Amino acid sequence: MSDPENREHPTPEEPEVTESAVGGADGGEPVADAEVADTAADAAAAADTAEQAPEESPEDKLTALLAERTDDLQRVSAEYANYRKRAAQDRQTTIDHTTSSVVQKFLPVFDDLDLAEQHGDLKEGPLKAFAGKLAGILGQLKVTPFGAAGDEFNPEIHEAVQDLSSGDEKRIGVVLRKGYMIDDRLLRTAMVIIDDVEEAQSGSADEPAPEAASADESENNES
Repeated sequence: MSDPENREHPTPEEPEVTESAVGGADGGEPVADAEVADTAADAAAAADTAEQAPEESPEDKLTALLAERTDDLQRVSAEYANYRKRAAQDRQTTIDHTTSSVVQKFLPVFDDLDLAEQHGDLKEGPLKAFAGKLAGILGQLKVTPFGAAGDEFNPEIHEAVQDLSSGDEKRIGVVLRKGYMIDDRLLRTAMVIIDDVEEAQSGSADEPAPEAASADESENNES
């Protein structure tokens, strides 16, 4: 009778060790070696390219530096030219504003001289000489009066206090107060009465304004 303990147990079969299994443990090393080889090849290629690229000569460096400095100089010159232009414009604006302010203060004097001329007081005497000198100064300052009977009415430069016209074409019939321009800038509008074309053209340029006529009447009444 056989002893069960003495029976030989079958030995389990050992798994076959394949090359793929062996390579699985060390499989990372060939890939890393390939990456290192590629990196070294790229570095070598870059070094070859750098060696092949021509080195910039001193003349080329000086040419590039000169071009850069020339651009800087041109930019600074343009900025300075613009600054001078703005400064000149600001200075001229200040001069024009000051001149206009001074001339405006003398407008009442010009009005009195106009009334004196309408009364015939400027035909001779010292007042005539004064008016002539003042007119010369106004000419030097480019100040010109405007507004006369028969002129076409312009609402931009004429201030109408009365409209006696009956048609579409409006003319100045009576000038109550002259207007003044300095260069092409308006200092003061002319105060006028609008009338028809025929009435305005038939009116006399020497006809005194209503203020002057009322002043003459008051003087006659007093005498």
